[in-house]
This record gives sequence, C-alpha cells and structure tokens, in this order.
Amino acid sequence: MQLSRLGGSGLEVSRLALGTMSWGAAVDEYVADEQLKAFLDAGGTLLDTAPIYGDGACEQVIGSLVAKHGVRDRIVLAGKAGVVRRNGRVVTDGSLRSLLQQLDRSLADLGTDHLDLWQVHRWDDTVPVDETMAALDQAVRSGKVRYAGISNFAGWQTVAAQHAFSRLGGGVPLVSTQIEYSLIHRSPEIEVLPAARHAGLGILAWSPLGRGVLTGKYRGGVPADSRAADARWEAFVTPHLTPSKIRVVDALAAAAEGLGASISHVALAWLRDQPAVASAIVGARTTAQLLESLGSEELELPTEITAALSDVSEGVR
Repeated sequence: MQLSRLGGSGLEVSRLALGTMSWGAAVDEYVADEQLKAFLDAGGTLLDTAPIYGDGACEQVIGSLVAKHGVRDRIVLAGKAGVVRRNGRVVTDGSLRSLLQQLDRSLADLGTDHLDLWQVHRWDDTVPVDETMAALDQAVRSGKVRYAGISNFAGWQTVAAQHAFSRLGGGVPLVSTQIEYSLIHRSPEIEVLPAARHAGLGILAWSPLGRGVLTGKYRGGVPADSRAADARWEAFVTPHLTPSKIRVVDALAAAAEGLGASISHVALAWLRDQPAVASAIVGARTTAQLLESLGSEELELPTEITAALSDVSEGVR
C-alpha cells in the first residue's frame, strides 16, 4: 500500500486507514484479530480509534492485539477524545480536564506510552477553543502525543483551531482534520477543504463508501441484513439513499462495469485520488468486507473516469 504525508508534516500514513468503531461491539476480538492481520499484510499502517468506540471496549481490544502480535512500531496509532458517555448519554466535552483524562485512559487501554496522532473528536461550543487546543499542546509537549489534529470541525472552526494551536507556540502545527467525505457527500468541498488547505491540514476521510451506499448494496432496495434495515442504524444510512445520490451510485456502477472493477473499488479510488485526502478510513463488520476495500489500492482510475464521476456527483451534498 502506498503512503502519503499528513498535511504539511513529516508523518507518513497509509492511503487506506483501518477504522475500528465497531471493535469490541459488533466486531469481536477474533474478527478484529483477522482484520488487523489482513490490514498489516496489505501494507496498511494507520489505525484509527477512540475511547467511545465499541461501547468503550474498542481500545482494550486494540491494546490486546497490538501486544499479542508485537506490532506497535508498525502502526500509526490515531486516537481521539472529546466524546464521552455520561449517565447513559453521549455528550461532547472539549474541556482540558476531560480531554487529558481520556488521553490517559486511552494510553492505559492501548498499552502504549504515546499516540502518533491525537484528535479532538468534535467541536465543543461550551468550551473556549484556546482551552481545547491547550489540551493538544500539553499532550504534545508531554511526549504522550506526537502529532495533533481535529475531527468533524466546520470550516471556520478549523481555522480558529489552527490559529489557537499555533499561538501556543509548541512548534508543531495541527496536521489533520477528520471529516466525512465521499462521492455522495461532497459538502466538505464548500468550506472545510478550503479551510484545511489554508491551515495546511491533511484530510482523513471517514465513511468513504457513503455509509455503505457506495458498495451498491442498496441499488435494488434495502437488504434485510444491512444497516439501513437495522433500527439502530437506519437514521445513519437513509440520508444517503436519496434519488440524487442513487443516480450517482448508478453512474458509479456503469463506470465500474466498464473498468471490470467493483463499485466499491472505484468509489474508494476516486476519493483516494482527491488532492487533499491523505487517507480514507475503511471499517468493516467482516474480514471479507475489509479485504474488498483493501483491494481498491490496486485500481488506478483513468483521468476521464475520475472527471466523469466528479461531474455526475457535483452538487451532491
């Protein structure tokens, strides 16, 4: 797998990252073990996690597997903080106290003395941005974190965060912003991508397959075993099942047929080749699904196909 630089930094990451949101919950440790080995065998390096993932069990699973296989030096471990579960509710907390508490817990669960990348999971309107960025700065200065980034920030929030972090004088700027970005979710191109370019941040794209829609599985309706058929996930998937987005999937399927490739491979290759994208985060419930995504690295899209897909999805938000 090819590597790319994250933003303006010297940190290299694999062009596909392994997402672990379901590890410890829908994905048990046995399947997680299979997925980690498959990812590493494919040359992947970037592993994305957060303490809220897997109902709080994800990072313990990662820590166990990394220790079992002795692969800490082979991975770029990217964590997050700022989303916590309190009194049965998921809340955003960007305070200095909460962020550093979560960092210490993550390090303990992951069985490591540092994270290669640590990101603020969400913007918190109730906390001054200077305080939130101070947590990142302290973490970098302490050696517990090598590089810092943000996640799910709007365009103006991205620039405000970078300016606040830079004023702290740590010497290393923010390097990344993690956002949802795909052929059927191009709204980041309006404000977030220009802001990221201005701030020198690399893009880590989550849900690069449009919450599963860009696999083509929903072209004939909603499969009974799909997320859209699950009451817990229906609201997550259905915004990408609009007529305009389904037309994009149909165009994607036609391109894939012409190339003799799978629909998901073409979707991932289009996103991977966008100039601002450093890595696309792929998660999977099964190892077979992950292997399918990893296979996209072998596909090089002709420039005319890339342009045609960009045209047909232009304006799709």
